[in-house]
Amino acid sequence: MRAALWLLALFGIAVASALFAGNNQGTVTLFWPPYRLDLSLNMVLLLLALGFVTLYAALRALAALLALPHEARRWRLQQKERAMHAALMDAVAQFMAGRFLRSRKAALAALAQEGALAQAGEAVPHGRQLRALAHLVAAEDSQALQDRTQREHHLERALEHAPQHGTAHEQELREGIQMRAARWALEDRDARTALQWLASLPQGAARRTLALRIKLKASRHAHQTQDALDTARLLGKHRAFSAAAAQSIVRGLAMELIDGAHDPAQLQQVWQSLENSERAMPELAVHAAQRLASLGGERALVRHWLLPAWQQMVDNPGALAGPHALKLVRALEAGLDALDAPWLARIETAAQANPRDARLQYLAGMACLQRQLWGKAQQLLTQSTQQLQDASLRRSAWQRLAELAEQRGDGHAAAQAWKSAALAD
Repeated sequence: MRAALWLLALFGIAVASALFAGNNQGTVTLFWPPYRLDLSLNMVLLLLALGFVTLYAALRALAALLALPHEARRWRLQQKERAMHAALMDAVAQFMAGRFLRSRKAALAALAQEGALAQAGEAVPHGRQLRALAHLVAAEDSQALQDRTQREHHLERALEHAPQHGTAHEQELREGIQMRAARWALEDRDARTALQWLASLPQGAARRTLALRIKLKASRHAHQTQDALDTARLLGKHRAFSAAAAQSIVRGLAMELIDGAHDPAQLQQVWQSLENSERAMPELAVHAAQRLASLGGERALVRHWLLPAWQQMVDNPGALAGPHALKLVRALEAGLDALDAPWLARIETAAQANPRDARLQYLAGMACLQRQLWGKAQQLLTQSTQQLQDASLRRSAWQRLAELAEQRGDGHAAAQAWKSAALAD
């Protein structure tokens, strides 16, 4: 469509020119005494047009000739900038390929090129960012080469060229440099320095997933379990780990907190500081209850903490892993002497509802033995010995059966029970 309009316009101009030139009878007379020159108006207009075109072309040629030194200078500057950027890209590529010496050499070459441009008065607009990035690459190479002196030198220079109150890009670059410095400190097993670098980050940057990952590792190395637990919770909310991995990390850190308690009051504070979802973890509840019992805590509180895990074990016998179920049975067995009526009813009901669960039969038998219900205890313990997989529980059951046989005066049964207890391993 545009070509058609241009064609129509050219035709219009040609027709108008033909009409004007064909019927134009005007003349132009030039007087130069004693001469007189008569020219047609069309010729004068044509000469003026040709003169204008010639003058314009001459001026353009003169301008191009005068601009040659500037163009040559701009071309040389462009080549130097390209060489500078090529050196920086080569440094990054060599670093990713594991050629750290070559990478550092290329980064220093990029810095030299930028410095030469700056001294010549042709500094690039993004020179500070480029210098900071080149120093960062050189610091990365020095860290890989275990050259800490050079690493610290390039780190300081990188921070100088990425000021804290600079542009948005410079601030982001500075945050990246600080995160890398924190990771280097962590690789050097200097957890406190890593935490100091993370603390210097702005609040928004400190809550990024990368910063939180570094903080989690540093807190664990520094044995700051509470901070590590809080960080693991944030990472779980940010979905930095899978659900299973996040739960495992939180559970492990919570267990460390529980193990760090030195008296029942401190342990109760730790337990209350945990979230509801964490206190509902059977493994964590069993571990906390065992720790409370070992510290001489109230037996009623121990059983209260064990109640969710017990309920889960009864409702779904396979839901609680074998080692944790064994810990639960052992924890309840340790407090059978102070067991109240509701818990006795729970144990008895669970044993009746799950006759194939040898662990429940064993626990019910031990409860009956504690209440001096000898016959029922013997029946339940005898049933449990046939199915118990854990050697320690099976040995304990046989020992109790041997003691019951000795109380009855049945020496043969007692000997057989002691022999079975000795072979339980």
